[in-house]
Order: sequence, then structure tokens, then C-alpha cells
Amino acid sequence: MKVVVQRVSQAEVCVDGRSVGKISRGALIFIGVSKDDTKEDADYLAQKVTQLRMFEDQNGKMNISAVEAGAEMLVVSQFTLYGDCRKGRRPSFDQAADPAKGQELYDYFVSVLRAQNKKVETGKFQAMMDVELVNDGPVTFVLDSLRP
Repeated sequence: MKVVVQRVSQAEVCVDGRSVGKISRGALIFIGVSKDDTKEDADYLAQKVTQLRMFEDQNGKMNISAVEAGAEMLVVSQFTLYGDCRKGRRPSFDQAADPAKGQELYDYFVSVLRAQNKKVETGKFQAMMDVELVNDGPVTFVLDSLRP
């Protein structure tokens, strides 16, 4: 499982011109699920995202976690995180989970975040979405559940 986490001052996701998720100060999280991922991968990344010190303290140091900062979260599914672009010109998505498994683990990841955070919004799984954001910093992290 992979996530791209961006610290934002605001973010919104729209489907067919309608807002389906909107946050102010917090984290925009793009999540990709691979065919080999499990709930343990989702647990690991949810813990990382909520505890990652990506917000600044009074001294301007990134020393405060999303939970400590009371940050809002917007989670957007993005299977293209598993696009393999090493060969040719067309990405291969062989490592991406099938839609059923992808949605199961996406929903599970969101539920784990909601258990730890005050506000978690989402996009719409498998929909064509327009995502608007103001990256605060900019601050962006790429996290992967693969561990040695």
C-alpha cells in the first residue's frame, strides 16, 4: 500500500461538479492499494499518517502530529500510484489491487483514520475526481507499507 500525504491549508474533491469532500488545515492523502496488501498494511500506514510529525510547533519545527494538531484529513483513492512506468510508454497496473479488494482496504483505511481523528472526508472510490488543494509548505511525503 502506498500513500502520498500533502500538508494542506485547504483541499476539496468534486465528482461531476459536486463537492464530495472538503477540508481546511490538514492532510490530503492519496492512497493506492496493491494486490498483495492486507489490513496490516492499512493499519501500519494509518498509524504513520496520524503520528507523522508534519505540522510545525511554535518554533517552526515539524514536531506536531496530525492528531496533536487536530488536522482534518481528506482521503482520495488513486490506483495510479501502482502504475509501473519503467518499460515502454504506457503504465502497467499489474500490481494494483482489483476494484473489490481496493475498495475494501480503502474503506478499512478510512475507518482506522476516523477512529483516531476528528474529521476525515473522502473522495468517491472509482470515480473521476477533480482535486483542488493548497499545499502548505509545500510539504509532501510518500509512504509505503513495504517494510524490510
